[in-house]
Amino acid sequence: MSEKGFSIIGSYKTKNTVEKAAGIIFTVCALFAVIAVFSITIYMIISGTPAIFEVGLKDILFGTVWKPTATEPSYGILYVILTSIVGTFLAILIGVPIGVMTAVFLAETAPKGLANIVKPAVELLAGIPSVVYGLLGILVLNPIIYKIEIALFKDDPTHQFTGGSNLISAVLVLAIMILPTVINISESSLKAVPKHYKQASLALGATHIQTIFKVIIPSAKSGIVTAIVLGVGRAIGEAMAISLVAGNGANFPLPFNSVRFLTTAVVSEMSYAADTHKDVLFTIGLILFAFIIIINLVLNKVMKGGNNDADSN
Repeated sequence: MSEKGFSIIGSYKTKNTVEKAAGIIFTVCALFAVIAVFSITIYMIISGTPAIFEVGLKDILFGTVWKPTATEPSYGILYVILTSIVGTFLAILIGVPIGVMTAVFLAETAPKGLANIVKPAVELLAGIPSVVYGLLGILVLNPIIYKIEIALFKDDPTHQFTGGSNLISAVLVLAIMILPTVINISESSLKAVPKHYKQASLALGATHIQTIFKVIIPSAKSGIVTAIVLGVGRAIGEAMAISLVAGNGANFPLPFNSVRFLTTAVVSEMSYAADTHKDVLFTIGLILFAFIIIINLVLNKVMKGGNNDADSN
């Protein structure tokens, strides 16, 4: 290298300066991340607690009537919380098996030519904006669900028809939206399993399928769990697509009911909310934030458990 060129391999003074500069940069980045999380936490607590003292935590969490603009307003969000829990659980129940099996297909069994087609398609799913999923849900999914709804409830005079905008539509859209996250992270985890695990299993007489389910998937468990938890975070934090296909009614989360998620409750009403109504929306945001923290804590616990099991083996 020429004398004018820069090289990290140089005098002790040069290397020491580079090390100190890198250490400062890394420390600043780490502090920025910590400060950002701390600031968001403090802001959500400050903004979300006034309504708890004014309305009452019991009335907010366990009330079933949401009428914030009525003469005698009611701010119960129990059905909204249940909808977020049930909707996210069902989306994971549908999306995770499909995502993990697709990841297994791409990592272990797919012909190279087919994998080169499926992989870009999965990456394209990850890049599609949420609003596009919502629009496709309105144009394609909701009419199909509405036809099913008509067939099931045509003789039921008490049923309130939703036009296909109900819990089922929301769950299906969420399940599709979490697929890229689950597939990409699971595939990376499966490919990271040491090759000699597979070779040893096959050498002992196991079939390829037995090796996948008995050796490779268990070895990639921590990464797959990470994919599932990130999928849960994507599902529980989605707002735009769900607001378009779920119907936005604060009802009990039955399959053909118009429903409202925690995120859509905030998005749909924040623009015109005021006073106590606005404070309660911040409380909903605080509850959603608490859900995300719980998910991260569960992730850390599962990851540590997986690492401890691996160490013991």
